[in-house]
Amino acid sequence: PIPFKSPCYNPSLHPPPTSSPSSLTRSRSSLLWRPKRGKLTRDPLSSFAGVMKYIQLICGPAGSGKTTYVTSLSNLTLQGSARRTVYCANLDPGCDSYTYDAAFDVRELVGVEDVMEELEMGPNGATIYCHEYLLENVDWLQDKLEEFPEDAYIVLDCCGQIELYTHLDVMQRLVSSLTSFGCSVVALFLVDATFVADAGKFISGSLLSLSCMLKLELPHVNVLTKCDLLPEGEVDRILDMKSASAVELPSRNPVLNGLTRALQEIIDDFSQVAFLPLNLKEEGSLELVLEHADHA
Repeated sequence: PIPFKSPCYNPSLHPPPTSSPSSLTRSRSSLLWRPKRGKLTRDPLSSFAGVMKYIQLICGPAGSGKTTYVTSLSNLTLQGSARRTVYCANLDPGCDSYTYDAAFDVRELVGVEDVMEELEMGPNGATIYCHEYLLENVDWLQDKLEEFPEDAYIVLDCCGQIELYTHLDVMQRLVSSLTSFGCSVVALFLVDATFVADAGKFISGSLLSLSCMLKLELPHVNVLTKCDLLPEGEVDRILDMKSASAVELPSRNPVLNGLTRALQEIIDDFSQVAFLPLNLKEEGSLELVLEHADHA
């Protein structure tokens, strides 16, 4: 992952080389960049060799907008704006439905409802079991991936059970399998913008992003979703903060404030957490996320 000196997204330090200078414009903030209206002028994959499959691993807590992001990316492909064919697939064994055309679905192999019924497990235990079962039968996943063209661009919609990315190793083993298949993988960790508008939740979301980043050991892009649900200027205010320590403490309790301050210092010390805002109602926002995923 590219190191940043603050938890604010600052592409000016490491702009994606695939973007022409005219494709980005600086806002009134010194740390916030936004796409100009209009389409990309270059193919984001023009510098790639095209000899392997490329995978976006869409991670993040439940309700963070993973399926909506995948659907929007699929629609972008249908419109021709993505300048490539994007294949979408579901890796969430507990997903009831999705709004994109899935190339394959892990529930063809194993599903949460079947495991709950047959093994009398709860939903969380069944979800973990399904991922373990997938890893034990990873040849099924390899066969599915081999059906795609050699230079295919694949988006995998993953489960939102957060312990899969933090203290369990199932996602880490899944990543190892994908790379062993000869795939180039980037992780996109999605966080709901309405959560980080609150100081305490902002710190929590940053720590989750950092935990996932360190656990998966992949090129990593943190995406702030649902920015259109916040009041105008609120996202700018969040991303304008020059460090996690600038976040106002939510409690007047000195003991809790001390713990919060220590967590803020951890985020600053690693200097790895940054967020890219995504507003699906803003033209060019999704294309900018796609550019940075390609660059990573």
